[in-house]
Amino acid sequence: MKNIPELFGSLVFNDTVMKARLPKETYRLLKRTMADGKHLDLSVANVVANAMKDWATENGATHFTHWFQPLTGVTAEKHDSFIAPADDGKVIMEFSGKELVRGEPDASSFPSGGLRSTFEARGYTAWDPTSYAFIKDDTLCIPTAFCSYGGEALDKKTPLLRSMEAINKQALRVLKLFGSDATSVKTTVGPEQEYFLIDQKVYEERPDLIYCGRTLFGAKPPKGQELDDHYFGSIKPRVAAFMRELDEELWKLGVLAKTEHNEVAPAQHELAPIFATTNIACDHNQLTMELMKNIARKHGLVCLLHEKPFAGVNGSGKHNNWSISTNTGVNLLEPGETPHENAQFILFLCAVIKAVDEYQDMLRISVASAGNDHRLGASEAPPAVVSIFLGSELTEILDSMENDSSYDAKEKTPLRIGVHVLPKFPKDTTDRNRTSPFAFTGNKFEFRMPGSSLSVAGVNVVLNTAVAKELEGFADVLEGAEDFQSALHALIAKTIKEHKRIIFNGNGYDDAWIKEATEVRGLSNLKTTPDAISHFLDKKNVELFTSLKVFSETEMRSRRDIFMENYCKIIKIEALTMVEMAEKQFIPAMSKYTRSLSTTALAKKSFVPSADCTFEEKTVTRLSSLTSIAYSEVNDLSSAIMALNTIGNVTEEAFYIKDKIVPAMNVLRATVDEAETICGAEYWPVPTYGELLFSVK
Repeated sequence: MKNIPELFGSLVFNDTVMKARLPKETYRLLKRTMADGKHLDLSVANVVANAMKDWATENGATHFTHWFQPLTGVTAEKHDSFIAPADDGKVIMEFSGKELVRGEPDASSFPSGGLRSTFEARGYTAWDPTSYAFIKDDTLCIPTAFCSYGGEALDKKTPLLRSMEAINKQALRVLKLFGSDATSVKTTVGPEQEYFLIDQKVYEERPDLIYCGRTLFGAKPPKGQELDDHYFGSIKPRVAAFMRELDEELWKLGVLAKTEHNEVAPAQHELAPIFATTNIACDHNQLTMELMKNIARKHGLVCLLHEKPFAGVNGSGKHNNWSISTNTGVNLLEPGETPHENAQFILFLCAVIKAVDEYQDMLRISVASAGNDHRLGASEAPPAVVSIFLGSELTEILDSMENDSSYDAKEKTPLRIGVHVLPKFPKDTTDRNRTSPFAFTGNKFEFRMPGSSLSVAGVNVVLNTAVAKELEGFADVLEGAEDFQSALHALIAKTIKEHKRIIFNGNGYDDAWIKEATEVRGLSNLKTTPDAISHFLDKKNVELFTSLKVFSETEMRSRRDIFMENYCKIIKIEALTMVEMAEKQFIPAMSKYTRSLSTTALAKKSFVPSADCTFEEKTVTRLSSLTSIAYSEVNDLSSAIMALNTIGNVTEEAFYIKDKIVPAMNVLRATVDEAETICGAEYWPVPTYGELLFSVK
């Protein structure tokens, strides 16, 4: 029986380890650095580095790396050993403060979006002391930010840390008006990770899964998720063994893995952690995804993190549970029990409502990807239209404040901030709305649009920055008010009136809602990644990020191009894979089965002239037709791919891919999938959906 408390964080250079191994003054200075976000003095860094090295080597580490998150969507690391030459021809183990604080990896092979010339290779990694170092694969991993020689952000962490600084600054301005003694405000996140597990043997027989992470072909099996028998069902032994090892490895790294269960689709599962400070939660989620893949292999499984690995069954998302807390232990999205607390809660709630309404396009952009385009709006995930679910009770409370009217709780009473106590209601006052993109769940917001493979850093950069912007505006108004209570009430009423269009408590899957949202309320419906990304550099969005110093305009232009390029590259790989599979596997298989049936029919007729060959004749006729159609569609798709070479602009290329290549891919798939339903099983060259989804016994 493992001692879980002893196991938890055993491979993390956490506060307990630092307190035990660092001199008191060094520990105090490091904690101040972590709290204030200031630079660490080199003399202090040297002491910390030496203690970190001693601890790491005692735990089996031989190397160190600056662990960073470039714009590839995965993590990156360059390993250096602790060894240094000694005078006697031997080696000693060394690790300096300079090596701890800053690294210098080659930045030329990471996406830059034209941020620098290709010959400019130098990049820097800078230690993020607020995220603890840890040991992975006998290597001391130091969480870092990654920037260019000129200081531009080349990663996902740097903007995240900037956004956290922005919301901290503006939230403290607002809290000061309420007499709060808080000195720090942080956002917290708990990302729920969905994924598929399939047998490694069947995975290796599917080129589309290997190259693309999803199936590009596949007919619907007789049984999918129709019976709802997989969700919360008993966990299969191989999967349970995988989950046990995953939990243990995550716990060693201080990741608060809490809940795991079967999801809706066959072979689909979910892992949910306890919330953590946003930058740490993002680090932990990247570690979680990496460990999922590695541990799955040890169990003869493959972990699929693609948003839609299989057509016709639910895809995988990553719900981002977001909240705001002070260093005094106050959750700013928790309804209070006094007028003072109520006012504070309602004002922060209004900041979120206003932020989501004004920057709904940025929230959609933050989850845009080629893979996620298959989920959003597909009656299994939120629509591409962004809206907020508050529940009927909280919506009614806001309505009463907007109109200065009576609210019918236990008794009819007009609600005015600072005068009456907000009616006490439990966290779960209304049912959960699984169709809402952005749902209030009692003391946090659940953003349900992110895809399973996505880093949650980008999502939280947008949330933090947008809410910080609204808090800045609120503080500007209230700091100069002659009558704080009157100004506060007027500001809340005005905010609700101008931004209540974003609040929707109904069925997000209903076509009538999409029509109402776009035609009546004027909400945006950015259905695809190119549609979304094209708004990234809208004037209001550039002003948002530059005014709060989260991005420079140059960094934003770079990211826009990287997002578009990534979309183009992914779809192009998928299209080329489709062509290759169709030409080398499916069309030959269809032709081979047609020949077999024709030979069989001729043999039957030669032996028994009156023999009934209806099955062979009809199947050969239909399959021959499908073979011819597929051949033509492959040529059409190949021509469409070739035409990409004539397009020089990345935005034009992305829209061409969306409008021409993706439809051509869908047409070819439909033809091949139909052929699969009539082709003999022994002739079909790849494992079917039934074999894939039910491969883990």
